[in-house]
Amino acid sequence: MAIEVENVIGEETTQRIEMEKDGKRVVILGGGVAGSVVAKSLQFHAHVTLIDPKEYFEIPWANLRSMVEPSFAERTLINHRDYLTNGDIVTSNAITITETEVLTADGHRIGYDYLVIATGHADPVPKTRSARLDQFKEDNQKIKSAHSILIIGGGPTGVELAGEIAVDFPDKKVILVHKGSRLLEFIGEKAGNKTLKWLKSKNVVVKLEQRVDLNGFTDGQKIYRTSNGETIEADCHFLCIGKPLSSAWLKETVLKNDLDSQGRIQVDEKLRVNGRGNIFAIGDITDIREIKQGFLAQQQAEVVVNNLKVIIQGAGECRMETYRAHSAIAIVSLGRKDAVAQFPFLTIIGRIPGFIKSGDLFVGKTRKQMGLKHDIEQA
Repeated sequence: MAIEVENVIGEETTQRIEMEKDGKRVVILGGGVAGSVVAKSLQFHAHVTLIDPKEYFEIPWANLRSMVEPSFAERTLINHRDYLTNGDIVTSNAITITETEVLTADGHRIGYDYLVIATGHADPVPKTRSARLDQFKEDNQKIKSAHSILIIGGGPTGVELAGEIAVDFPDKKVILVHKGSRLLEFIGEKAGNKTLKWLKSKNVVVKLEQRVDLNGFTDGQKIYRTSNGETIEADCHFLCIGKPLSSAWLKETVLKNDLDSQGRIQVDEKLRVNGRGNIFAIGDITDIREIKQGFLAQQQAEVVVNNLKVIIQGAGECRMETYRAHSAIAIVSLGRKDAVAQFPFLTIIGRIPGFIKSGDLFVGKTRKQMGLKHDIEQA
């Protein structure tokens, strides 16, 4: 049967997308590393609708490289339509969920048989790929024009950005301020200590157990004050702290009782929302007890893809896969050639883990996974 899509731009009344098609309707909320894999993998097995506030998929672990090398983003920003050729795309935020449909901010009502929630963290980025590319160029110019740069936050984002700048722009003075007692607190102490030593070898100034007060901060200001009363002079700053989960809106939906105290969705071993047979959740938004990382979100997506295929084909639950939480494994890149890696019984830093991740940052591998060429074709 044909698909009818009513989508009148600018119309304020509630619109409805009537999507009738042979096969089950799978609606995916979020086009990040997890949601995009589900959408791509199921597009020829069900009627897929992807709902995402932006028009593209971004490889998140590569975006810091794009700040020092904006052309790198040409490969890391992928329009949803490039990999989702046989599904519907709604560029909007979901604002509520009922037992049978999703309502979006622009007034669409989209019915579903199966729902996959992969909204991750709230990260306000531009709607279009071109605007995001421009944003990377602006960040790059900000770095190039600065003599001194303040990075606020010593988690993986702050550490990787400090490494990228220190390697590509060794003449810049880089100051990293972190509220914790050590860097990279999401993994072991050895990794944090090795990383601190590496950053200092690149002349990065690291200040621990301090916060930077940005209240009342204005553009052009070059003096920053820390919680210890210390002043730091820098030409610009980058805020690299954790972002809130994109789950607050779920508190007003049918899933309001399925959130834990931190706002994470509680799932079972099949990655179904607890007690629900047709709603799944994957990625950072789940309550799975493991480090939240992109490659694990992709593995969760693959489990959900398999389980939805099993359900759609009418096979028994015994054919469904189980997701097991992973031990603390992480690789944090340090510039283009080095990295620090934590494995279950080993923590190493230098060129070996750098060889694994830091050169291409898994961009070619991810593009291949999405059915795209390693490099983009130049016009």
